[in-house]
Amino acid sequence: MNLEKFKGIFPAFYACYDDVGEISENRTKELCNYLYNKGVKGLYVGGSSGECIYQNLEERKATLKYVAESLRGKSTLIAHVGAPSTRESVILAKYASELGYDALSAIPPIYFKLPESSIFNYWTEIMNSTDLPFIIYNIPQTTGYSLSIQLFKKLLENTKVIGIKNSSMPVMDIERFKAVEENLIVFNGPDEQYVSGRLIGADGGIGGTYAVMPELFLMAEEFVSTGDFNNARRIQRDINDIIIALCSLNGSMYSAIKEVLKLRGINIGSVRGPLEAVSGEDLNKINAIKELIDQAISSYLKVTK
Repeated sequence: MNLEKFKGIFPAFYACYDDVGEISENRTKELCNYLYNKGVKGLYVGGSSGECIYQNLEERKATLKYVAESLRGKSTLIAHVGAPSTRESVILAKYASELGYDALSAIPPIYFKLPESSIFNYWTEIMNSTDLPFIIYNIPQTTGYSLSIQLFKKLLENTKVIGIKNSSMPVMDIERFKAVEENLIVFNGPDEQYVSGRLIGADGGIGGTYAVMPELFLMAEEFVSTGDFNNARRIQRDINDIIIALCSLNGSMYSAIKEVLKLRGINIGSVRGPLEAVSGEDLNKINAIKELIDQAISSYLKVTK
């Protein structure tokens, strides 16, 4: 398999709701077109940024469908199908395959503390349910499980495994996974360390803040790819300043992101509880965050021209 289509910038797609909190077809497709026109490599659909654990199966299938209708054959589409049960995950996997997605991905099982044998069986059943390639998702800070090298090697015996999205905070983990198999796609997960993740072995990134500032991550990738490490370091610093600002408000970071996108003309609604919307005085700070993003974009456009 040619893995080049999995290298680059992949925004983690946001949940797109209408004004009463239901999945919106129009708003989903509007965000798809917005990101496609920005030039990202593809989308990671239905993960944490998509508020997957707060949606039922039909809602998740709807988002998968609307994204596929917008971008199938135009962008690389990865469907996150992790769900509370193996049965639900397999249903989503088969549906994504029918829709023409390029690959599947899934977090490990959540809530119960399970032995690695159960985690192995869960991922394997998802993999074996379709012919699509599979990308492991390691995110211990939310799932409570950190993928071991031993289980990683065992999973790689299945030829459907083509990569891993690593969202653990130690950047060394990226190097360790890459060291196991050089021809494996490794995605940097933590947006705060995109540049360091790329330098230590990641082939690209999947991130929850990419879609609110795709220009900056695309430029960060350009700096890394061309060996302009001084500007790569500088743009990561500015990205981190923006992420800190997005996380400094009372309310979910995703709510803050959606408010910034509204100022950019992209209304994808708010967030679903128990995620909390930004409100009150903090809403007045959204414009300043947008200006911070716009100023950084303008600054680095001068460098890349």
